[in-house]
Amino acid sequence: MKLRSLAIPTLLLTSLVGCAAGGDESDHDAQLAQLSWRDAIAAMPTADGCFQATYPNMAWESVACTAAPSRAIGSPRAKLPAGVLDAADGPFLVGDGADYALHVPGLISTSTGSFPQVTGVTTESDGGVRNGYSIQLNSNFMTGTAACRGVSGCLSWAQFVYSSEERAVFIQNWLIGIGTCPSRSWINAGGGDCFMNSAAVSASTIAITSLANLKMTGSATTGTDSLVFANGSQAFRTSESDTVTGLSGAWHESEFNIIGDGGGSEAVFNRGASVRVEITATSGSTAAPTCIANDGTTGETNNLTLGPCTGTGGTAPNIQFTETD
Repeated sequence: MKLRSLAIPTLLLTSLVGCAAGGDESDHDAQLAQLSWRDAIAAMPTADGCFQATYPNMAWESVACTAAPSRAIGSPRAKLPAGVLDAADGPFLVGDGADYALHVPGLISTSTGSFPQVTGVTTESDGGVRNGYSIQLNSNFMTGTAACRGVSGCLSWAQFVYSSEERAVFIQNWLIGIGTCPSRSWINAGGGDCFMNSAAVSASTIAITSLANLKMTGSATTGTDSLVFANGSQAFRTSESDTVTGLSGAWHESEFNIIGDGGGSEAVFNRGASVRVEITATSGSTAAPTCIANDGTTGETNNLTLGPCTGTGGTAPNIQFTETD
């Protein structure tokens, strides 16, 4: 496929290219320019498939799709009632239900997760693997979608994922409690649960010291669900049909965090690490979203401790919270 050139406002393009070319540009200005670029490229539509873009280019370049790993990168959390923590987890654990979710009364069409403030982060490991983690943006468990084929008690679930160990960006879809997998495209995860991945885009392992440069955007329409993952000066995009989980018709909560790289594992940060998490959502409302405590959906965790969460309305409604060791 040929490169797809996308039109953007002239002022924005001039600003981005000018910042990239300026010889006396400060590091702070460079960071702001890349931040603006990451927001702009995530909003640029393109055809279905796998794509990559490099700052300051505002055109998506078609790349070969790869097969996503045939393992459960994101696993459903223990099905705890909302607001209930597993006492065995103790206070030093984020994930497996013990996480904040952004909630809106309407439907989410786009949600973005980022880490606007990162301090004291020097090392991280998962099972002894340095820089082993996943970035996940997860939907709520959804009931009544056509994806469940009318099976009583079945829940559909969508996860937008970057896996550092697999070096891949993709969407992992779940049918929880469906019993028999609907087709060979779905992988039996046991316990009556099945998962299926979108096509993946290859992305290199990113050192944990670059955490503040990472941004993930998931979008859902009646036709297509898409994922854009940006790392500083690079961005990656993949997509799939919305019929896989029916996300566009039932998405009203969003969880985002850095956690273990699959199978319920834990991302372990160094002592003194502090990470601020921001989740934004587009739902047609400017009202402040609600922070729902202990309502995360993924089973992976990290060793940080959650602080208070606040919701803010406006042109980019969001929630923010800090997690520290």
